[in-house]
Amino acid sequence: MPMNAPAEPDAAGLRPLSARSVVLSLLLGAHPPELPVKDLVRLVEPFGVGGSTLRAALSRMVSAGDLRRTDAVYRLSDRLLARQRRQDDAVRPRTRAWDGDWEMVVITATGRGPAERADLRTRLTALRLAELREGVWLRPANLDRPLPAGLGRVALTYTARPDEPARELAARLWPSAGWADTARALIAHASGTGRPADRLTAYAAAVRHLLTDPVLPSELLPPDWPGEALRTAYAGYRRELAAELGVSQGSPVRRMSPS
Repeated sequence: MPMNAPAEPDAAGLRPLSARSVVLSLLLGAHPPELPVKDLVRLVEPFGVGGSTLRAALSRMVSAGDLRRTDAVYRLSDRLLARQRRQDDAVRPRTRAWDGDWEMVVITATGRGPAERADLRTRLTALRLAELREGVWLRPANLDRPLPAGLGRVALTYTARPDEPARELAARLWPSAGWADTARALIAHASGTGRPADRLTAYAAAVRHLLTDPVLPSELLPPDWPGEALRTAYAGYRRELAAELGVSQGSPVRRMSPS
């Protein structure tokens, strides 16, 4: 069984749209992440969300802690601001030239409960590390980001040069063929439909899929890796959506990123 495979609800990770997902799509892409309700009413209409449905969804989202409301303006909660940062990084990952070094994280903490272990696994996966064996995580050191300082409380970190050939090790750690197949399916699905809701659904899945891209150095990628093609397709959709909705370059919804 492939290691470190992302879980998807179907082959392409497509999920039905809801009023909540449309609202989050707009706000997660807005910089700053806030919109007046009058603008939200206009912006969600092409996706089949009516005014009464929107207002009910907004009320539920405020109660659930997804949104904060000030007068008639809705903005992302602090919890979802962190999600926005992860999404922005997924669309535009910061990388540096790779010199052959690998990041290695070895878990040293003991006595943790299942919830703590699951949370740590989630955090390490979000850092695009892969688990070689229980408690040992690594990846090529080509990402331009530090490891979180708090990680030192539960793990030791190293710079390593594995003896195993790098391409073989990368192929063991990441199911690259499966990731590439899904990326190509998403590109094909998005380009093959003209309905706004279907396209938003496809590109929402694309953003989720980009979060699982290992962002490996080009030396370790198979031929015709579709990661950059998926990012380019999504960037084109983002520009197209902004133009179709009449959003100016100075508007806070200039960068639209589906949830």
